Amino acid sequence: MNFLTNINNKEVTVELNKKRGMKHTYMRLVSSSMIRINSNIYFTENDARNLIEKKKKWLEKNLLQLEKNTLNNDEFLFLGIKHKNFDNRNLDRFYKLEAQKMIPKLVNEYSELMQLFPTAIKFRKNKRTWGSCNYKNELNFNTLLMKFPIPLIEYVVVHELAHIKHKNHSKRFWNCVEEYCPDYKEKIKEFKSFL
Repeated sequence: MNFLTNINNKEVTVELNKKRGMKHTYMRLVSSSMIRINSNIYFTENDARNLIEKKKKWLEKNLLQLEKNTLNNDEFLFLGIKHKNFDNRNLDRFYKLEAQKMIPKLVNEYSELMQLFPTAIKFRKNKRTWGSCNYKNELNFNTLLMKFPIPLIEYVVVHELAHIKHKNHSKRFWNCVEEYCPDYKEKIKEFKSFL
C-alpha cells in the first residue's frame, strides 16, 4: 500500500509493507522521494502517519542530507563534495589512484596511535563492504571510500585496524574503535546519508 505525505514542503511517497509474523516496525528512507515502512498486518495507514509525525524532525534532517548528496549524471562526489565531471574522467580509476595516495597515510597515522600494524594494504571496488581485515591482518579498502568526507574514511581505517586485535564485533572491539573514534555511532549514521 502506498500513500503520499509532505516533508520539507515536498511530496514524498510512503510505501507501507505489511507482513505476517513481524514483531517490530521499521522505517527507512529509500530516496529523497520515498519512505519505506515494514510492519505487521495490523499496522494501519493511520499508524504509519503517526509514526511519520513522531519522526518528522529526523525525516526532515535526513531528507535534506539525501537531497544534498543526490548526484546528476555529470557529477561525482570526492571527499564529500560534489564536483562536475567536466573531463569525463574514469571515476573508478580516479578513486583508486586517490585511495592509494590517501589511505596508506591514514593507516600509518592510526597504526602508530593504536599500535596495530597491518601486514598489507590493498584496494578494490566493492559493492557491500567499505573495508575488511583478514586472518593475515591484511587490510582491504573499498576505492569508493574516496566519495566520503575524510572523517568517515578515518572511521573505516580505525574500524579495520581494530580488527587486527579483535576479529569480531564484540564489546571489546567496539571499545577499541570508540577509544580512537569516540563519535563512531554518528559516523555510521552519516554514512547512510550518502547511500
